[in-house]
Amino acid sequence: MKQFTHRVQIATRGKGLYPITREIENWAERQGLRTGLLTAFIQHTSASLTIQENADPDVVRDLDEFFERLVPENAPWYRHTPEGPDDMPAHIRAALTQTQLTIPLVEGRLALGTWQGIYVFEHRSSPHRRSIVLHLSGE
Repeated sequence: MKQFTHRVQIATRGKGLYPITREIENWAERQGLRTGLLTAFIQHTSASLTIQENADPDVVRDLDEFFERLVPENAPWYRHTPEGPDDMPAHIRAALTQTQLTIPLVEGRLALGTWQGIYVFEHRSSPHRRSIVLHLSGE
């Protein structure tokens, strides 16, 4: 069994979903494995990872709006507010989503479905540089 690691840096422009599928697929394919497992892990507490539809942009817009309604800013019960009104909601949104994804590698390619894409889900309003660690193991 072989193992590879890589770090991807993603610049966000504020809240929203940022596609990272192509970058991850390209790196995974360059490793030359035929069968394996990829883990993607985001090293942040106010952003997350998700797999979502990549064909209709309304899907990611609707998800973004849903989380805005589910976890609003400026709720009077938030205690953690020194970093701004978006900080505690960002931590809650990250807790409700995922910090890591696991995707099979089959015949040298990530086994994503036809309409699936990998996204960084930025929960903060201001731009950030997000770090995703990739780990690929297999044969």
